[in-house]
Amino acid sequence: MHADSHSAAIWRRALMRFVNVIPHTRELGLEVLEASPRLARLRLPWHVDLLGDSERGLVHGGVLTMLLDTACGSALLPALPAPEICPTLDLRVDHFRPAVAGQDLLVEARAVRVTASVVFTEGRAWQSPDGDVARAVGSFVRLGARNTPPEFAEALFAEEDDHA
Repeated sequence: MHADSHSAAIWRRALMRFVNVIPHTRELGLEVLEASPRLARLRLPWHVDLLGDSERGLVHGGVLTMLLDTACGSALLPALPAPEICPTLDLRVDHFRPAVAGQDLLVEARAVRVTASVVFTEGRAWQSPDGDVARAVGSFVRLGARNTPPEFAEALFAEEDDHA
C-alpha cells in the first residue's frame, strides 16, 4: 500500500482518523482541511480552552506546539512508502507573535526529507494573512514495518461504517 496510490481525498479522511485518535485533538475539534503527499493543512477552531492568558486574550503557547507537532506528524504519513508509526524525535518552535482569542488557528506542514530512519518536517501556524504566529522544524523517528502494528494502516484507510 504505497502512499502515492491514495488520492488527496482518501488521505484527508485518513489523517482525520489519525487526529481523532488523539484525545486532546479530538476534544478540541481539530480538522484536516487538506492532505497530499508531503503536505497537511489543518484548522483548530477557536475555543476558550485555548487561552493561556485570559486577561490579555492570548492563546497558550503549548497549544501552538501541540498543533504544529500534530500537523508535522500528519504531513509525514503520506510521504512514506507505507504508513508507519513515527514518534516525534525533536520539535523546535519559533513563536513570532501571540495567537489571539476569537480566531481559528490554521497550520500547514510538509515532509521535507524522508530517510531510512528519520522524517524531517516543517510547519507554520497563522490566524490571518498578516503573517505567521509560529513556525516549527521537526524530526520524527521511523519505527518501520516491524514496529508498526498492521492495524495502523487498516485503521487509517478503513471504509466508512456509516454513509450518513
